Amino acid sequence: MLEFWQYDFMQRALAAGLVVGAVSPALGTFLVVRRQALIGDGLGHIAFAGVAASWLLGLSPLLGALAFTVAAALGIEGLRRRAPGYADTALGIFFYGGMALAAVLSSLSRASNANLLSFLFGSILTVSPRDLGLIALLGGLSLGALLFFYRELVSTAFDEETARVGGLPVDGLNLLLALLAAATVTTAMRVVGLLLVAALMVIPVATALRTARSFRALFWQSILWGEISVAVGLIASFYLNLASGGSIVLAAGALFALALFSRRR
Repeated sequence: MLEFWQYDFMQRALAAGLVVGAVSPALGTFLVVRRQALIGDGLGHIAFAGVAASWLLGLSPLLGALAFTVAAALGIEGLRRRAPGYADTALGIFFYGGMALAAVLSSLSRASNANLLSFLFGSILTVSPRDLGLIALLGGLSLGALLFFYRELVSTAFDEETARVGGLPVDGLNLLLALLAAATVTTAMRVVGLLLVAALMVIPVATALRTARSFRALFWQSILWGEISVAVGLIASFYLNLASGGSIVLAAGALFALALFSRRR
């Protein structure tokens, strides 16, 4: 284990991973309850268009991904508000449109396939001090917002109509959740990659659903399983020379399988 701590890039990777391992399941708790678990996957594909655009314009990939995902989150929530029965359709429109735009922009940009693939599958070992600062900022703001509006978000997640009758700003809370999803996708992009970003929003929550007996317990246990997944996956990737993003997601899947098997026993 001492070798793991001797390298600065591994220290930055672990710090970034722990931020993502906390905020992704925390947000995923609300998305899973609202039956919106796949929004992270859709925003991940849209973020790839932002990465390709940033390469084309010579800008920061993280800032480009953030701009595209925020715009998409606003658009998805706007369509969902106008036509509540077509929320999945709205997500599909942005999902496929984002993929098409990413394909066009990536063909126009001068970025190599290796650079673009690092954003698709994660490249946590190349996290720079600047990347770590932005990840910590976005992750801290997102987790802080979830904790600050925790009660309101819980009420909205379980029953929007009752929350609306109770005087809660349901539309504003839904918009906040969409914007937090956009920020979380950008935050997790370097750690597990855009194609796997939804995994950390869903799998630790699914594991906690097997072990928690209340929503509050579900919230905190989801974060716990997310942190353990990051730590185990990152250490395994270091010593076994594996892809870090895939190792983290596989560790999360193994924890879910263990929880499922234990609960059945």
